[in-house]
Amino acid sequence: MTGGSTLITVSVVMLGGALGAVTRYLVDRAVQSRHETGFPLGTLLVNLAGSLLLGGLTGAGAALAPVVHELLAVGVCGALTTYSTFSFETWRLGEQRRIGAAVLNVLATVLGCVAAAFTAYTLVSMLVSGGA
Repeated sequence: MTGGSTLITVSVVMLGGALGAVTRYLVDRAVQSRHETGFPLGTLLVNLAGSLLLGGLTGAGAALAPVVHELLAVGVCGALTTYSTFSFETWRLGEQRRIGAAVLNVLATVLGCVAAAFTAYTLVSMLVSGGA
């Protein structure tokens, strides 16, 4: 990679990261303001959405221009999804003795995100390859 192409790649990833981070913040605030249960539904939703998007982008493979992959997969998905917040919120549920909610958060996040990524990957790769 040349210096110019590295600068473009870094700029594209930064733009995607800014979009993903702001989207994560706004979605989490909007969800939490409507559902004051203490369950981290906003974080779960952005992680599911990011996993779905990343699965679809990966399924598209070479059909996507590299710059689109860098913008969306690396930038947006990288900033939209959050393992650290998921971990902290699960820990906090445990501290509050809400063990059932903590276990539900772990299961919903891990199984849901893997299922979302797998489903999107499978469907998009079939569409791209022309198979049905």
